[in-house]
Order: sequence, then structure tokens, then C-alpha cells
Amino acid sequence: MDFEAFRVDHFPVDQDLLDAGSVGPELAHLAGVYRHSPRALVWRNPSSDWRLFVLLLPLASRLSLMANPIFAQLTRAWGLNVRFVGVDRTGLCYDFRALLTDRTLKLLLEFLECDLDRSHDPAVLDTLFAALAGEMLTILQQRRSGWDRHLAVEHRLEPDAEGSLFARASRYPDFLAKLREALRTEIIDVAFYGRALRSIDLRETTFEQRVASLIEGALDEVTMAKLVRTGAGKHLGCYNWLRIDPRHAASRAHVLGRLPGLASFLAQTLLPLEARRLDDDEPPDPREDDWMTPDSGTTTSDAPAPAPDPRRRSGDGFDLRTIAARTDSSHTVRWAGALRRAIDAGQDRLVIEALAQRFAVSDNTLRRLWRETPRALGQPPAWQLSPVLRQLDALGDRGWPTDDAQWRALLARAVPVEAR
Repeated sequence: MDFEAFRVDHFPVDQDLLDAGSVGPELAHLAGVYRHSPRALVWRNPSSDWRLFVLLLPLASRLSLMANPIFAQLTRAWGLNVRFVGVDRTGLCYDFRALLTDRTLKLLLEFLECDLDRSHDPAVLDTLFAALAGEMLTILQQRRSGWDRHLAVEHRLEPDAEGSLFARASRYPDFLAKLREALRTEIIDVAFYGRALRSIDLRETTFEQRVASLIEGALDEVTMAKLVRTGAGKHLGCYNWLRIDPRHAASRAHVLGRLPGLASFLAQTLLPLEARRLDDDEPPDPREDDWMTPDSGTTTSDAPAPAPDPRRRSGDGFDLRTIAARTDSSHTVRWAGALRRAIDAGQDRLVIEALAQRFAVSDNTLRRLWRETPRALGQPPAWQLSPVLRQLDALGDRGWPTDDAQWRALLARAVPVEAR
């Protein structure tokens, strides 16, 4: 088992950032955490059935508090920004963040604490890997059919793209906040602040490129090449959608090439549908049971709890993004199945008609997007696409936006304020 911990690179500005006498003890401490903390834990070929495990870690700036059970909420909030990516031997990419348990997060904190104290105990790493690969995952031959529910559908490998796997805003917020505070209180000057920001940008870009190249190297080259040619970008959900059924990869890539703006919608809508279809084709597993309950051999405290969905609003029972996307209606389910069949059959006309029925817009609106997808449209999230298309349909052929500013205004109008 080949293990490696990725850290950000050293820069000359670190000598000044780590000097408590110049920048203050708090900023110097946070700069030290930023410099020395592992940002990703990587297992290459962890077993005969897995090509790669990558655990992306945000900074644990308040590690001493997080290690205390009283502040368990801090650990859970930190765990929401952890990313756990796996690539199996068939080349499919999985997002296992929803399976991170409280015990696993505690083991991660123990590992970080030992690592920062320079007293790294190999037993801690072995225990952590055993929790990840033994308690959370099974080998592919014995996995339940529900594993397809964890196929990656959302993130992208491009570091600076919307929905990127590398969300910088959630990785080191305390360090940046203290850096800005030091500038406001004139502990550091503008020139030093600019040097520090440039070093952060360079480090993060280098780190993101290394991890993205590592993950891409474990994916199927042919499928990735087809995906890149479509213009949809390195969207892991679209990659899985092409890879999960190689027989229909060419027709799916063709639709992606004609409608790259619908990449997020196609991945998040049709990939789960494809996974359910494959599950229906498999014989029932006698070991299948509700793995979320203690009866399945997992204690309640260690039962893997799904990651909270940030779109859910507690108390009122409404999910505005789901309502906007109309993902839960029988109409949506029916036309999603019709759309998948039309794409796999290679029938362009039926694809356009199914999309028009799915979004309740005219065929001409989809035909125009099929002929000339505007780059300014980008790739709206699946939940945002329905109101965008309805607005375009209401504008008619001659009322469509003509420049980037008008497209941004239309996208802003299409998103309910409460759902932003």
C-alpha cells in the first residue's frame, strides 16, 4: 500500500509569516498550521479492487478544541468540507463523503494532531486506513447494489470551475480572516499582504493541479478523452455517465457535445437513473439489509450518517432548489427515463422532444440550444436549469440575451432569492 500526505509548498514569505514577533502569535500559529498541515491523504492501489483513495482535508485550525468531545459540533462542521474520492478497478469514480462517520473524523483529528506534533505514530495511520477501507468500504465483489448511489455526480476536476472538487473558500477560512485582520489593524502592510496572498494562490494552484492530475491518471483514459472533446469539461458526474455503460458512451458524448450547458443536469439526473437500472438487472443479494440501522451489524454511534444536504431548510419542510428543478414529480421521472432511452438510441429528435417535455418548454427552445449553445450560459446547476429554460422560452427567438451581461442578468432572475 503506497501512502502519501500532500502539503502546500514552502515559500520565502513563510519566514516572516511564522515570526510571531512581526505578525503576532495568532497569525503566526495559523500560518504554521497552513504550512505544515497535510491537505490530502493519498493511498495508491490500496487494494486489488481499488486504484486510488484521496482524502481532501480542510485546515483544522482549531485542532485543540476539535479534539475535545464537548466541541463535537466543530468537528462535524469541519467534516462537511472533507472530500473522500475513490476510483475502482473499472475506472468509476466515487464520492464517499456521506460515509464518513464521527469515529472516522475523530481518527482524522488524531492523525492531524500527531502529524503537527512531529510525533507521527504509524499505528494511527493504520487505524485510520482500516476505518476507511474496512469499516466504510467493502471489496467490489461483495459490495451491495447500493454502492452505485455513491457514484460521483457533482464535482469537477478543474480547480477554478464552478462546482470544483477544490473549494478554496472552505479550506483555510481562519487563516485568511486573521491575515485580513492583521492588515486592518496595521500589523502588516499592504505589500506584505499582497505577497502572502500571491503565495497562497500559487501554492493552492500547484496543490490542486497535483491532486487533479493524480485522480485523472486513475480514471479511464478513453472515457476522459471523449468527455474532454465534448466541451463539458472534466465533470466527474459526466465521466461516470459515459463510463458506466461503454456501449452507449459515443451517443452520450454526442449529446454532451451538442448541449454542454446541460452537463450538470444530465449527470445528476441520468446517472442515478442508470445506477438504479443496473441494480434492477442484478439478482437480489441475500445479505442486503438496511445498513443504516444497528441490526446490520453496525453500532448506532458508528453508523455512517449521510452528509447533511445544504439545500435542505430545517423547520419549514421545503427544499426550494428541488421544487425549482421539479425533480420529485412523476412527470420528471417519466421523461427522465424517456430521455435516457432516446440518448442511448442515438435519436437526436427524440432527445430534443424529451428535454422539451421534461422542462415544459417548446421544442424550438431546445433546438436553438442544440444548434448554438451560448458560452455565456455556462453550466447551470441541475436545480437552476428549469427556471432558466422557462425564461428563455418566454422570451422567444428574438428576445434572447446577446452579451455576457444580459446572460448574467437572466441567470440572476431565474434563481429564487430564497434558494441562493
